[in-house]
Amino acid sequence: MRFFGRSLLAVFLLALTLGVLALAGQTLVGALQARLAGGEAGPAAREREFTAAVVTATVGPVVPVMTAFGEVRSTRTLELRSPRPGTVIWLADGFEDGAVVSAGQVLVRLDPADAMAARDLALSDLARVKAEVAEATRALALARDELAAAQKQASLRAQALARQSDLATRGVGSAAAVETAALAAASEDQAVLARRQALSQAESRVDLAATAVARQQITLAEAGRALAQTEIRAEFDGLLNAVTAVAGGVVGGNERLAELIDPASLEVSLRLSTAQFARLIDGSGQLVPAPVRVALDAAGVVAKGRLVRVAAAVAAGQTGRLVYGALDAAPGFRPGDFVTVRIDEPALDGVIVLPATALGPRGTVLVLAADDRLEELAVDLLRRQDDQVIVRAAGLAGREVVAERSPLLGAGIRIRPVRPEAAAASSAPALVALSPERRAALVARVMANAQMPAEVRARVLDQLAQERVPAPLIARLETRMGG
Repeated sequence: MRFFGRSLLAVFLLALTLGVLALAGQTLVGALQARLAGGEAGPAAREREFTAAVVTATVGPVVPVMTAFGEVRSTRTLELRSPRPGTVIWLADGFEDGAVVSAGQVLVRLDPADAMAARDLALSDLARVKAEVAEATRALALARDELAAAQKQASLRAQALARQSDLATRGVGSAAAVETAALAAASEDQAVLARRQALSQAESRVDLAATAVARQQITLAEAGRALAQTEIRAEFDGLLNAVTAVAGGVVGGNERLAELIDPASLEVSLRLSTAQFARLIDGSGQLVPAPVRVALDAAGVVAKGRLVRVAAAVAAGQTGRLVYGALDAAPGFRPGDFVTVRIDEPALDGVIVLPATALGPRGTVLVLAADDRLEELAVDLLRRQDDQVIVRAAGLAGREVVAERSPLLGAGIRIRPVRPEAAAASSAPALVALSPERRAALVARVMANAQMPAEVRARVLDQLAQERVPAPLIARLETRMGG
């Protein structure tokens, strides 16, 4: 048995050896035949080409758009405060947050009892001082009459003294009579002096009474203002905000009742970096009135305006500049809105706008050279805005630039350029003119499809009714409906 097994293994190894020798001989014969036939070499490997979209670099003036974020503010905000303490006895209808009020409208009334009492007392005191003025005026007239009478009496006494003196000189009169006349004249002079003093006191009394009238008129005017202040009115058309007053409530002096905001006088405040601010000043360092567009991104509301001023100082812990822009008309905006602000910078001349994906990390772009090969060209980056860049480079004008770079593209690579007009043509659906029979068959199939929604069926039928129908629509209908 052992001999039989070893014989089978030897036979198997012999057969395997003969098979390997036969395969080697066949390979050698084939090689010799090919060598003797003198055949040509296989085709050379072709250069690999990539497809890339290109755009033409056009030089011209460009207005860069700066994007920032800001807050809407009101330039006309008034706090409604109670000018004096009192009780709120009346509020205007709709006196609440967001209510619309007009200029001059009465909003709040305070209890006027104390103010009316003060006004009435002031009127009474004014009448009293006016009576004092009248009395003082009459006393002044009497004092003047008494002074005139005393002066006349003194004149007569002086004449009598002169007569007695003349008689004494001629030896007719006596010394006693002269002395008596002199005493009488002196007494009358004293009486004149007293009347003058009384006249001065009367005049002073009239002046004091006139001053009292003026003071009481001031008191009456103040009482009238206090009474008028019991009615709080709107100074301008606007909206109410932060209303705290309630009917029946007791308020103190200068207590805040509400806030009045003018929605037509709005501005936007935004903080810019120093580099951004430097682009918005002129040669003298003044802020240029650049146009701005303010947008509420969530609501799609847009307002226009212009930059008007810059903050006088930089707050502690802040950087850049705080800039303010006046809004022309901003319906739908409210103070406190967080908005997106787009500012038109001064125009740049001789620049090129390219897609942001065309610019490489080293500040270069790939341009199309001869034989559709790429060439790398350095550019100066001026601005980045949205998905575009604004660059300037010598020798770039009019050349075609790769719109979107990839790691496979580089200098010397050959590409198949795809230009914008070709891409637009390829993306547009082909239109096919249908024969009446084919059109009718498609319409019948659409009408027979009960699972198609009504609005989709109406849209498809409208497209089929056109003179030329999009080819993808025809293919889809015929494929899904067994055409």
